[in-house]
Amino acid sequence: MKTILIVEDDKTLNKNISFALESEGYNVLSAFNAQEAYEKSDEADMLILDVMLPDESGITICRKIREKTVVPVIFLTSCDEEQDIISGLDSGGDDYITKPFRLGILLSRIKALFRRCCTESTDLELTALEQKLFEYLTMNKERFVTREQILAHLWDCKGEFVNDNTLSVNISRLREKLKDSDNGQIITKRGLGYKWTQQKS
Repeated sequence: MKTILIVEDDKTLNKNISFALESEGYNVLSAFNAQEAYEKSDEADMLILDVMLPDESGITICRKIREKTVVPVIFLTSCDEEQDIISGLDSGGDDYITKPFRLGILLSRIKALFRRCCTESTDLELTALEQKLFEYLTMNKERFVTREQILAHLWDCKGEFVNDNTLSVNISRLREKLKDSDNGQIITKRGLGYKWTQQKS
């Protein structure tokens, strides 16, 4: 069951979204400010994040959360100005919805985003650890991530320790499996780490 964290200080809207998501079979967590968002973000598979919060902007929250996790983020915003939308996406957001909105539209966006994040590797035969590694790289597509970030993420997934050598072996195996597929490739750059790109060389 997927867990979605709703970060929205409007209690009525937060409750309505929660009810709609629970009706669709999602596990729901609620936060009403930045501090609660930081405390609960590790438990979530997706964040629905209001841009305007009482103690900190959603854009700032997204940037900070992006330092430790790559869960999908959908922004809720009452402003449809182009620059505000760009700022949200540039901070690490994956999608945005302008208030007011219909809950059916939000549910469709959530399902689409989960599909996009979780079905990238359907044509590859991957081990559980390779799958987690692939999902992490593809969710950070076209961005370099360090070995330390990858190790921290893989460890956080199940609370299982993944050492440096295991990571090297799995990256090598994953790169080999990607070689003959249309799923892109893993680029390595000394000092920066690894990047997944859809551009095949």
